[in-house]
Amino acid sequence: MRIQILGSGSSGNAALLRTDGARVLIDAGFSTRKLTELLVAADTRPDELDAVFLTHEHGDHAAGVEMFKKHPHVSVFANEATARAVRAKLGGAVSWRIFESGTRFAFRDLEVESFTVPHDAQEPVGFTFASGTDGDLFSPRRSLVWLTDLGHVPAHVYAHLRACEVVVVESNHCPKLLEADHRRPWKTKQRIGGRHGHLSNEAAHDLLAATASPRWQQVFLTHLSRDCNSLAAVEQTFAGLRTRLGCGFHIVGPGEGAPACEW
Repeated sequence: MRIQILGSGSSGNAALLRTDGARVLIDAGFSTRKLTELLVAADTRPDELDAVFLTHEHGDHAAGVEMFKKHPHVSVFANEATARAVRAKLGGAVSWRIFESGTRFAFRDLEVESFTVPHDAQEPVGFTFASGTDGDLFSPRRSLVWLTDLGHVPAHVYAHLRACEVVVVESNHCPKLLEADHRRPWKTKQRIGGRHGHLSNEAAHDLLAATASPRWQQVFLTHLSRDCNSLAAVEQTFAGLRTRLGCGFHIVGPGEGAPACEW
């Protein structure tokens, strides 16, 4: 498996996941023009994609679905509530593939499992993606968990993190910087820091500390707020844990992507 985070943060989120048999996007939160530029920079044309998997309908995760009206061979996977919300904003049709949240299903050589997360969207989910077979010398099983946009961590989420080799999780804000922010009204700050908002640096740290697994090969911290977080704040929060984990550890800055990671 090969994952490349194309962009991350409040302005947009998308990642390119490749296996031997599939090339898919996880979220598509940029304009058609920007998403095309990001894909081309990753040596992929939009018409070379096989599918898009949407976590929820917010624009920073789903704005780019518009471009797939021109590419009907690209399947757009979402649960019914998310698809309904995105359809309301589209001027045409895309090739929807509807799944039920909490179910496991196959797409090409990918085994996909969705799981519900608490966020202020219609029916937001996280995903695990796996490919290969346990014990197979030539095609061993590889797995990834994608977890962004949640205000707290339900019990069922922990097992998904422990089971995967690569973990992508949000570390959205520093509570002190969020409180001091003058650009956002109080109500918005309450939403961000609430139980259906986003994980703080401390909450993401506690989640990783509680689920740390020897299986982990790489950890990516994503969806950092440009105004209510900083690389320095994240580094300070995770300094000790980063050393203890002993795996690859990447902090994806707001508005940035990350180099491709293959495992």
